Amino acid sequence: MTNQAREDMTRAEFQQLVQKQLYNLLEQNNVEGVKLLLKPVEPVDVAEAIDGLPETMRAIAFRLLSKDEALEVYEYLEPNTQQALLETFKRQEVVDIFGRMSPDDRVRLMDELPAKLVRILIEQLSAEERQITSLLLGYPPETAGRMMTPRYVAIREATTAAETIQQVRNFASISETIYYLYVIDVSRHLKGVLSLRELVLAQPDQVIGDIMKPEMISVSTDTDQEEVARVIQRYDLTALPVVDREQRLVGIITVDDVLDVLEEETTEDIYTLGGLQTGKESYFQTNLFTIARQRVVWLLILLVANTFTGTIMHTQEDVLKSVVALSFFIPLLIGAGGNIGAQSSTVVIRGLSTEEISLRSGLRVISRELAAGSMLGGMLAVITIIWAYILQGDLGVAIVVGVSLIAISMLASFAGSALPFLFNFLKRDPALMSAPFITTLVDVLGVFIYFMVARVVLSDRLLPL
Repeated sequence: MTNQAREDMTRAEFQQLVQKQLYNLLEQNNVEGVKLLLKPVEPVDVAEAIDGLPETMRAIAFRLLSKDEALEVYEYLEPNTQQALLETFKRQEVVDIFGRMSPDDRVRLMDELPAKLVRILIEQLSAEERQITSLLLGYPPETAGRMMTPRYVAIREATTAAETIQQVRNFASISETIYYLYVIDVSRHLKGVLSLRELVLAQPDQVIGDIMKPEMISVSTDTDQEEVARVIQRYDLTALPVVDREQRLVGIITVDDVLDVLEEETTEDIYTLGGLQTGKESYFQTNLFTIARQRVVWLLILLVANTFTGTIMHTQEDVLKSVVALSFFIPLLIGAGGNIGAQSSTVVIRGLSTEEISLRSGLRVISRELAAGSMLGGMLAVITIIWAYILQGDLGVAIVVGVSLIAISMLASFAGSALPFLFNFLKRDPALMSAPFITTLVDVLGVFIYFMVARVVLSDRLLPL
C-alpha cells in the first residue's frame, strides 16, 4: 500500500483493511505475507487487528512478530486478549513478555489475571522487577501509586550539567521519559524539576541546583487517578512526579497513562448515565449473560418505579372517565419531561466531572436550569395548546396540557440539575443520577401534576364519584 493511499483513508478504514488482509493471509498460511503486511504498521494498529481476529488466529499472528514488536503490540491489546495469549504460550515465552513489560503496564495486566497465574508470573520475575511490581501492587487500585512507574531519571542538586547529560545517556534506555529530570536530595526528597531543553542549554559546569525550577506540581501516592488526569491536563504536563507522605520521590506518571485513565473514566460515566454497569471490562468483550445480569438490576428498579405511574392513573380513574381526551396526551407530557430532565442532568453531571462547576455554584446552576426549564416549557406549551385544540377541539383540555407542560418542564429541569449535586454532596458518583432514573422520576410526578391541573381546570366536567 502506498503512503498516498494510506493518507486518503481514515484510521478506521485503514485498521479494517489491515485486519481483513491479516485474516486472509492467515487463512492461506502465508507466513511471509503476514510479516510483510505488519512490518510498516504501527503497534497500536497491529494490536487492534489482532484483537479483531478469531481466537484461534490471535496467537499465530502474535508469534509472527519479532520480540521487540511483540512487546510493544502486547501492551496495546485488550486485557482479555492478553490473558488468552498468556494461557496459550509456553512458560518461557510468558516470562519473557511479562518480564520486559513496563512496571505500570504489568500491574494493570495483573489486575485482570487470575490470582493463581499472577503468583506464578511474579515468582518468575527477577528480584528487581519483583520488588518494583510488589511496590506498585501495594497501593490501592485507581490511585497515583498504582499507575506510576518507578523508571525515571533523578539527579542530585550538586551535579553539574555535563555530569547530568552523561547520567541521562546511561539511563535513557530504561526510563519511561527523559523530557523531565527530577532533582532530589540525599534523602530522595523532591526539590525541583529540570526540562531536557534547559539542561541542553546550560553551561557544562553549571550546577543543577542553580538552574532547576524549585516550584513544581506533584501528587501523592494516594491521589485518585481522575485527579491525576485533571492535574496533567490543567498544567499541560507530559509527566507528573509522585511523592510519598514524606515528600520523597517514588515514581512518575506519564501523559499516555493518563489518556488511558480518561478513556476508562469517560466510558464508565457514559455507561452509568445510560443505567449500565459493566465494571472494568469492555462492554463488547463481556459475555451476554453477564451483560444481562448487570443491566437487569437497573431495569427492575425502573420497572418498579414506573408502577407508581400506573397507580396514580388508577386513583384518577374518575378524571379519565369524565374527559377521555386527557389520556391521549399523557405520552407527550411524560416524554417531554423526561427529555428535559435528561438534558439538565447530562450537562450538570458533565460539569461536575470536569470541575467546570462545583457544589459552591450549585444554587446558581440549579436556578439557571430552572429558568431554562420555564422558558422551554412556555415555548412548548404555546405550540402544544394550539396543536391539542386542533386535534380535540377542546380548549379546556388544551389549557390543561399546556399548563401541565410548563410545570413538568420546571420540575424536570430542577430534578435533573439538583439530584446530581445532591449525590455529589453525599460523596457518591453524580452519574448515578442517570437519564433513566431522572426520566422515571419525572414520569411519576408529571402524571400526578397533570391530573391535579385537570381537576382544577375541568372541575365542572368531572363525574361524581
